[in-house]
Order: sequence, then C-alpha cells, then structure tokens
Amino acid sequence: MFGYVRPYRPELKCKDFDLYRATYCGLCRCLRRRYGLIAPMFLNFDFTFLALVLWEGEERWEPCRGRCHANPLVKKTMCVQSPALELAADESVVLAWWKLRDSVKDEGFFGGLPARGLSLLLGRAYGKAARRVPDFDRGVKVCLEELEKLEQERCPSLDRTADTFARLLQSAAPAQGEQGRILGQLLYHLGRWIYLADARDDLSEDQAAGRYNPVAARYGPSGDDKALALTMDQSLGQMGAALQLGEFGCRKALLENMIYLGLPLVQRAVFDGSWAQIKKQKIWRHDT
Repeated sequence: MFGYVRPYRPELKCKDFDLYRATYCGLCRCLRRRYGLIAPMFLNFDFTFLALVLWEGEERWEPCRGRCHANPLVKKTMCVQSPALELAADESVVLAWWKLRDSVKDEGFFGGLPARGLSLLLGRAYGKAARRVPDFDRGVKVCLEELEKLEQERCPSLDRTADTFARLLQSAAPAQGEQGRILGQLLYHLGRWIYLADARDDLSEDQAAGRYNPVAARYGPSGDDKALALTMDQSLGQMGAALQLGEFGCRKALLENMIYLGLPLVQRAVFDGSWAQIKKQKIWRHDT
C-alpha cells in the first residue's frame, strides 16, 4: 500500500477523528501482538482504512486504553481487539511484504537493497500471516505475477493493468454475503484508483529511469491529466456508491470523509505536484 488513503482533517468531527486515531492505534497494537515489534513499522493510513471497512457495522464503538508501541510510557485510546482488526492486521502484513518484494524487482540490485533487507525482517511475520489468510496471499501473488507480465510486455492498456491491481485489493474483502460483495466492489475501485494515482505520481521518475509506466504507455510521455482524472473520478464514484449500499454503522461518516474529501484532495495534489509535501504531514497535528 502507498499511503494515499487518508481523511481530510479540517472537515472531521471530533468523534470521527477520535475513532480514526483509535483504529490506527488499535491496528498498531494488534500488529505488535500478532507479529512482534517489526510489523507495526509498516502501518500506514491505507491499512487503517482497510481496518475501518472490514469492521462490523456497529452503532457505537467501545474504546479501551493501551500502551503506545512507539512510546511505552504513554497510554492511548484504542479500538478493542476484534476479528475484523485481526483480519486487517493479517492482510496488512501480507500486502506490506509483497509490496517490498515488488520494490526489490523494480529497483534493481543496488536500489532494491533497502526493500530486500526490510522484506527479510518482515519474512517471519509474513509467513505467519500467509498461513492465516492463505487465499488472500495466493490472490495477491497471482495478481502481482500477472501485473509483472503486463509491465514486461509494456502493456498500452491502462484498464488491464489497473484491473489487475484492483482485483488484488478486492480479494481482501470477505467472500460471503451481501456486505462482502459490497466491500469487494469498494476495494476493487479503491485498488484501481490507487494504482492510477501511483502511476501518475511516478510518471516523471519512471520516465527518467526508463521504467514502464501505464500512464505514459496509454497517453504518452507527458500523460493526460484530464483524461486520467475522468477515469479516476469514475472509480471514486463507484466507491461512494458502494459505501452507501453497505452497513458501516458509526464508521460511515468517517469513511465518507475519506472517500468524498480525502481521496479527491490527494488526487489533485498528485496532479499538481504538491503530494510530495502533503504526504509528509502528520494528521494528528491541528496545523496540517
């Protein structure tokens, strides 16, 4: 995952901000308990969104207090342990490990050394997570292999490459029931949007390095932000439609903030070049 999925802090109500932070901290604690000290290092905003959408649609959330992984002297409000939080932790470790392995291939021997080292550190946790969610792990592996083949062929179709990554993230949704189907659609279009946003963000870097970039393959070296925005906006619309059909309980307002405000803001920042600065901001602060 890439860190693109975040709330728009200025429009968050206090209760929704408290819920977001408690989910973030709860997922961090869950990762530490299930996978040791290394796994929480890979926690990001995208994984927090995954935890939020996988959670049961309860009308109220019950907080608890726990010691902070980064600062054990401090206790923070956290969401209580739950099957959904555990599933999000398992899938987050699998996604983080495969993302590192993908970076190793993309960056070459010397450029990929940091990712190779981190994947080794995360390897034991990944093995445990893969045994807990084997279907998801296989789905991620198959989709990444398919995506690698398309990239090696320098596929000119934006839809084929984006669809492959979208199916990867879609497999994180439960397979059963109406809610599972809705989550599948939401995560499919989120995956498609993330892939396109990342491709546009990397456009100039990939061009300089001579790497394949789906936006350049489809629209040329300079891309076409107007055409790309149209297809990304379609995915945002489909995410919003799926959100309104699903049962998300007290988390719905927070998810609406992220989908209707946070993602469009990130999209504009990627297009105008300000994303490099925005992604460094800490949403816990009131002045960012």
